Amino acid sequence: MINDIFDLPKDRLHPVKKNRPIASGKLPIPIALFIAIAGIFISLYLAYWQNFFFFLAEFTYLVLQLVYTLALKNIIVLDVISIAGGFILRVYAGAFAINVHMNVWFLLCVVSLALFLAVGKRRAELTILTEKLAASHRKTLTFYTPTLLDSYLSMFANSAWLAYALFTFFAPPPPIGARLPFLSVLPLTLAGINKWLMITIPVVIYGIMRYMNIIYQGNRAESPERVLLGDKPLLATVLIWGLMVIGILYGVKP
Repeated sequence: MINDIFDLPKDRLHPVKKNRPIASGKLPIPIALFIAIAGIFISLYLAYWQNFFFFLAEFTYLVLQLVYTLALKNIIVLDVISIAGGFILRVYAGAFAINVHMNVWFLLCVVSLALFLAVGKRRAELTILTEKLAASHRKTLTFYTPTLLDSYLSMFANSAWLAYALFTFFAPPPPIGARLPFLSVLPLTLAGINKWLMITIPVVIYGIMRYMNIIYQGNRAESPERVLLGDKPLLATVLIWGLMVIGILYGVKP
């Protein structure tokens, strides 16, 4: 909400963001500011009682968002990195909340995917806005070219699925699950838990390719949450991937 208040004049020129509650005038600025401040204090209070490191991650996320709103969003490359940093902090907050260790390959996958989503937001903006409108809406769009953003997208999309592939290959077998009857007839090459996780790689690749398709449509990829909830093929992909991972981790034991 704070970012929307700062971006109010620019959002009113945007073909999609002009329909947001604050930009459209449906939500008065004083009320939005009160809700934002109250939400900050309540969330920090609850986070502190949940876990100190969870609180620290949430506080760092808040500081990052404020610095982004005030300065970083106007600096080329740093704007994308700060957006990606927000995604990474969310993952760390979740890990702190349930007190689990993150595999290094999984972390690299998260970093690559976060950068992919952040660049996708900029590429989507460039797709739906004219050159003149893009410059007035966001300063950094003046310096980003379609070719440059396409190169970034390709680089981070490839690094994301490759890091995920290495994560599935090197991830240690979990101490849970039950041996499925049909696994006893399979050779160890196919029956190992690490090999079974690798069958989710094509699903991940499809999900990344589907998201790239949405990016070039332009009107939805500015919000990853909106894409996930609004695109049925992508939502189905995430659900299938989740079911496969749960089935492998909890249904297969080497």
